[in-house]
Amino acid sequence: MSAEVTLAEAWADDAALDALDAWLESQDAEARIAWALANTPGRAVLSTSFGAQSAAVLHLVTRQAPELPVVLVDTGYLFPETYRFADELTRRLALNLHVARAEDSPAWFEARHGKLWEQGIEGIERYNRLRKVEPMQAMLERLGAGLWIAGLRREQSRGRLRRRVLERAGPRWKLHPVVDWSDRDVGLYLKTHALPFHPLWAQGYISIGDTHSTRPLWAAGDAESTRFAGLKRECGLHEPLP
Repeated sequence: MSAEVTLAEAWADDAALDALDAWLESQDAEARIAWALANTPGRAVLSTSFGAQSAAVLHLVTRQAPELPVVLVDTGYLFPETYRFADELTRRLALNLHVARAEDSPAWFEARHGKLWEQGIEGIERYNRLRKVEPMQAMLERLGAGLWIAGLRREQSRGRLRRRVLERAGPRWKLHPVVDWSDRDVGLYLKTHALPFHPLWAQGYISIGDTHSTRPLWAAGDAESTRFAGLKRECGLHEPLP
């Protein structure tokens, strides 16, 4: 760890956090994970969407912490290929998988709220909060997470260009160990370790969420429009907490 900054100082002071994050930027992904596992309080938890390139981060993190809880938020609207991909990687990597879900089924949810993803930006944000954010936060609380590890990368969208390696996220720390990786870096890691892409990657899906609001790149026209018709790229899980 940086000799000049402690985690307690970084939690209390933005300048100290800047200094610690700058030090983490100089480390590689494996070193960032090792440091966080050794130094952050509470339980470490890894989130995953089992998306296009998720196998890389799942392998990278669980090599160091095989028993680490891995959390998938199941909205009830994921692609069949995503559920099968989750099963495949859970078996292959022996993942300690935990599934976070809203209490109501998709059918009951639609009976109560309608198809929120078709109701403009306000509907999309409400959908994300009810089907994704609240179940994820409840699972993190139930698992006693002091560290949340996620596979966000700056190259994925304009909204992620300023993401740090280490951030405060509500009552816990959040680590993005591959935030500076390119698509090429991820592809090389997958090839080196003989890991698969999501099966829909070959059909042009570069960002894979729910069936009702995900389009392949060739249909969307640009990366920002592959989710929610370009109205909103982030699903809410990784936006700052209020």
